[in-house]
Amino acid sequence: MDDNALNQRNLNSEEIKQILFEKKERQKELTAINKTTAILKGDKPIEDMLQEICSILPKAWQYPEHCAVRIKFGGKSYSSSNYKETKWVQRRMFETIDDKEGIIEIFYLKEFPVLDEGPFMKEERHLINNMSILISGYLNTIIGKRLLKVSQIQEKIQKEETTQADAGGMSMQLLQKFLNKHNSDRDIYHDLMPYKVREILLVANLYDAYIIEKEGRFFEQLTGEYYQLNLSSVPRITGVSSPEEALEKLQFNHYDLVILMMGIDKQTPIQLSGIIRQIYPDIPILLLLNNNSDVGTFENKKPTSIDKIFVWNGDSKVFLAMVKYIEDLMNIDNDTKIGLVRIILLVEDSARYYSRFLPILYSIVIEQTQHLIEEVNTDSL
Repeated sequence: MDDNALNQRNLNSEEIKQILFEKKERQKELTAINKTTAILKGDKPIEDMLQEICSILPKAWQYPEHCAVRIKFGGKSYSSSNYKETKWVQRRMFETIDDKEGIIEIFYLKEFPVLDEGPFMKEERHLINNMSILISGYLNTIIGKRLLKVSQIQEKIQKEETTQADAGGMSMQLLQKFLNKHNSDRDIYHDLMPYKVREILLVANLYDAYIIEKEGRFFEQLTGEYYQLNLSSVPRITGVSSPEEALEKLQFNHYDLVILMMGIDKQTPIQLSGIIRQIYPDIPILLLLNNNSDVGTFENKKPTSIDKIFVWNGDSKVFLAMVKYIEDLMNIDNDTKIGLVRIILLVEDSARYYSRFLPILYSIVIEQTQHLIEEVNTDSL
């Protein structure tokens, strides 16, 4: 065997070692994320959870036997059993919706070769960032539930002490401290509509959910509308009946759209929208009113935490319109610049009327587009 062949063999061997090393490190990181998620899903006090996370995190770093962890939050400190503060440290700050700050610190107890960030790899920076997101997301969910409970108690007290109409005013003020994101050219076609609504969280109490189903087997009809219009990406709708369930779903799952239904309870959907907006600023939030009589409540001012208000009128096409409205809102800049897509401008500020216009308009536009595609395909044969 000549020298070139030997060098090539050694190089391949080193590459294999590197691949195996990287695979092992990524597996350790994934295990840490899964274990942290499982801990946060457990029914334990916050202090116990943070302490348990400190005990599992060292194993996710490159030198676990020389790694120590400390998490600070709420004036308290939690650490692994071998904790010792050294100069070889990696930190990540996080903040909760009630303005409390926390920090995750990873210490090496001895000196190691310099890599991307001192002795730490760039992948470990990604990992500590993800950990801060998981922990802060969980803490925000707990805080959000507490805010809702306090608001509901204050609302009940106000209703007992006063006969005036706006019974949730002071609780809303309390929350405001914390509640304030087929073109003919095939290449262009693939660049159009990059944002699609695939997962929807529908929050409606049991009575309102029953009304929706009673007035027309909503879910079956919505799926039928998509298939009838040849729309392949039917969004999946996850329904919950309480704010607590909604916050838990949002913590552990991704949603492209949140729809809050306002029925008999007028205050909780608005309060919940503010909390969701504070924790997840980029998720669109739509408010669905149960009847036209509630429209007047928002004629003067729409809550800043709500992107748009629609009215349920017994027609499941209103959900198609809500989905398409959000998709168009997100895609308009991209589609008009890349594909020169034309725009229909509907000027109407009454939720009562555009909730009826938009379903009809979207159905006509989609059907017309399908006819044009069929004609182009026929002419090209």
